[in-house]
Amino acid sequence: MNFSPSIYEHCAQLLGRRPWEVARDGGLLFEAQALAYRRYQHTPVVVGVDIYNLEAEAYGARIDEPEGNGIPAIVEHPLHSFDAILQLAPFTADAERIPLVLDAARRLVQAFPSADVRVPVAGPFSVAINLMGFDALLVGCVLEPDAVRAALMHLAVGQLSFCEMISKAGLDIAFFESAATPPLLSPELFETIELPALQAVISGAESIVGHPVPCVMGGDTTPILQAILSTGTGYVICPAKGETDQGAFLKHMESHPDVMVRVNMAPEITARGHWPDIQEEIERIHALVGNRENVCLGTGALPFETRPETIDRIRDFAATL
Repeated sequence: MNFSPSIYEHCAQLLGRRPWEVARDGGLLFEAQALAYRRYQHTPVVVGVDIYNLEAEAYGARIDEPEGNGIPAIVEHPLHSFDAILQLAPFTADAERIPLVLDAARRLVQAFPSADVRVPVAGPFSVAINLMGFDALLVGCVLEPDAVRAALMHLAVGQLSFCEMISKAGLDIAFFESAATPPLLSPELFETIELPALQAVISGAESIVGHPVPCVMGGDTTPILQAILSTGTGYVICPAKGETDQGAFLKHMESHPDVMVRVNMAPEITARGHWPDIQEEIERIHALVGNRENVCLGTGALPFETRPETIDRIRDFAATL
């Protein structure tokens, strides 16, 4: 099996720097992700550290420096109503860290022509959470569903503008929308409120870059898998055992053989487990995927402190199966 770890904040460890430093310096971001790719040869290479913060910060959300090796996070949600979201103009190509990430991605493409380099783009629900806060958005889904739908569609338009910037820079895209998945959002609310905006942005991105784009969603995605596939995405995540029913997920994917499936290992085993437990997890997933061709072994976002030697060993063992 091919092994595709998710390398975001972990790349900072390889460089011997803090995630905060790497996230806010284009040169460091390039160097850290380049080190990660040279070592792990993973696919795709997602250019970022705190990948869900980029657009919200461009819209005015504040990110404070965390202590130690903590991951940067939104500390102040700038908007307090869905009408305020509707007043947002799409951010520009020079907003906040947008130029930093695009430049690092271009440098990675130049340095590694055979790598699949992707700029992370947050889904509309994830952007809305960072702008308003999770509680406000969930309450809105129940009490003001029409207002939430309109706000998400407006954010989708802004995200497609971002996709245009990325494409004009000669770069590719991967969508991330884990904030919208069950149990955080019920399957019914996902399909009636979130899905129209997600379909618009995924299909729109496909038109912009000329091919289906990944849609990365953690959580219990099996109950909404058909809805996710209805977006036209060409790459989905089978979240780890304990998050979703991996057997049911892969059974459903039998009718979609052309879609790439990344089957995630349990994060606590990947990052902190002993080798016999890690090996058992890899073998379990290998048996689970059977003869599927479009499949790879993956992880959730690797914690900063994950030992690189462990990732090397997983890659080498998976290659023997």
